[in-house]
Amino acid sequence: MTRFQSAFSPDRAALVCFITAGDGDTAANLDALVAGGADVIELGMPFTDPMADGPAIQEANLRSLAKGTRTADVLAIATAFRARHPEVPLVLMGYANPMIRRGPEWFAAEAAKAGVDGVICVDIPPEEDPEIGPALRAAGLDLIRLATPTTDAARLPAVLDGSSGFLYYVSVAGITGKQQAAIDSIEGNVTRIKQHTDLPVAVGFGVRTPEQAEEIARVADGVVVGSALIDIVGEHGENAPEHLRELTASLAKAVHNARKA
Repeated sequence: MTRFQSAFSPDRAALVCFITAGDGDTAANLDALVAGGADVIELGMPFTDPMADGPAIQEANLRSLAKGTRTADVLAIATAFRARHPEVPLVLMGYANPMIRRGPEWFAAEAAKAGVDGVICVDIPPEEDPEIGPALRAAGLDLIRLATPTTDAARLPAVLDGSSGFLYYVSVAGITGKQQAAIDSIEGNVTRIKQHTDLPVAVGFGVRTPEQAEEIARVADGVVVGSALIDIVGEHGENAPEHLRELTASLAKAVHNARKA
């Protein structure tokens, strides 16, 4: 059984937490997320032009890059995380440039060596899968694809083809941040997607509170929280871990208990 299979249970939804590598004390922040009850970790790779991200994650990228964070640093953070948390799934999430500039085979091999489980590449669509997909699969890594409200029946098969680990359903058409789709829209689209795949479907974009997370956890296999956690790092800096653990614990309680109500 893979780490993803262990994290996504048929009995309850999983909490997926995102932070940016190199922003604040990343090791302590990651430990706080795990201590709070995160089931899956997404580690953002800082990039100069994060086109799918809103102001909070854009600023986190800039803070990280200002400290000189490079791909080698991200991989070192991942390696250390895996040593401390051997059972928690770890995803690298980012953009194509840092992943393929030295060749996709190099990146895939180094990510696998670091103990990474999967990769989300925001700006390589399914039609361009040869750019990174074969290298990731050859290294034993899951390629986690994105579906959106505009992913219709004609396009969904292309998105699912070659996708593994789980599917990330972006609940709004736009950038990360505070906007959130209506639960009826989320439920309808998750139900539609799950008719075509056995992959767990995790829903993200705009989830900030335990109440929002609980609502989504009743209809999805996972709930992704990012900007709300990034805001904490931006506000508290090196003192962020305690606050991250508190918010994660409240989110995890809501997500894990959602189907008991």
